[in-house]
Amino acid sequence: MSEPILVLKDLRTVFHTARGSFTAVDGVNLELFPGEVLGLVGESGSGKSVTLRSILRLVRPPGTVSGEVRWQGRNLLTLSEPQMRKVRGREISMIFQEPMTALNPVLPIGEQIAETLREHTDLSGKSIQARAVELLELVGIPSPRERLRDYPHQFSGGMRQRAMIAIALASNPKLLLADEPTTALDVTIQDQILKLLLRLKDTLGMSVILVTHDLGVVAQTCERVAVMYAGRIVEVAPAIELFAQPRHAYTLGLLNSVPGAGSTRRPLLQIPGAPPDLAALPPGCPFAPRCAFTTAECVATRPSLTAISNTRLTACIHQDKLTKTGEVAW
Repeated sequence: MSEPILVLKDLRTVFHTARGSFTAVDGVNLELFPGEVLGLVGESGSGKSVTLRSILRLVRPPGTVSGEVRWQGRNLLTLSEPQMRKVRGREISMIFQEPMTALNPVLPIGEQIAETLREHTDLSGKSIQARAVELLELVGIPSPRERLRDYPHQFSGGMRQRAMIAIALASNPKLLLADEPTTALDVTIQDQILKLLLRLKDTLGMSVILVTHDLGVVAQTCERVAVMYAGRIVEVAPAIELFAQPRHAYTLGLLNSVPGAGSTRRPLLQIPGAPPDLAALPPGCPFAPRCAFTTAECVATRPSLTAISNTRLTACIHQDKLTKTGEVAW
């Protein structure tokens, strides 16, 4: 495998509040390779979106980010803000959640695309408008020249999502951070957006980190998967291997909670309880209070993310006891 294009080393994001300090991203180590689609999955509140924002240094006080974000030989956390502005949008772009709130409601879509083009390319004048039309056409928006004058509220949910993708791709970035780009979209539009992202990845030669809690989306689009829980990476594996045999109890719980496609009807196996309070994490494995495999060792010691093969990492003490049979009583 080629050298990674992005390396996260002990990435840690802490929010300091009146209630205390909350570690939203807790020592994340992760690699992304050229042309790869990496899925980042987990329940809401597991730290997925904050991880993406930390990569681009979009976390503001009272939040602090430490560790290393190695991008093409540079540590982004040590760059000055003017240097970082040249990376955001030009080399690394991000599709934010909920385009209705991410897009500026008082500016036409065309102006929001042009803003990125003026900042990160050498285009000017009519060339900017021509490129904006080209981008809207690229993402499948009909009558793109006329739609440049429209405002976000005049677009449907799927169209707004496509407009967000157009803005993110304006400067042909090498890395796209997609934060739940299909949330709240119907399945038909969701399928169109995912196929569009994969086609653009191949056309532009991008790498993609796709944040989602939908395992169906992961199976359809991702080559590797990183599972997050309580701000920590608990398993990393090729998508095919992860679905065939999970090696962390939390991953097994996520898979068991998905309805099956077979003819045999069975109750869904939910994961009991709720994610832990980030201000008061248990001393051992953070998933231990919700896990059917918990032992005294799990409660006492935090498992480290350990390689169990050339392609797989897990932070589960009992990874060799897990079986994907649906027989676990959560």
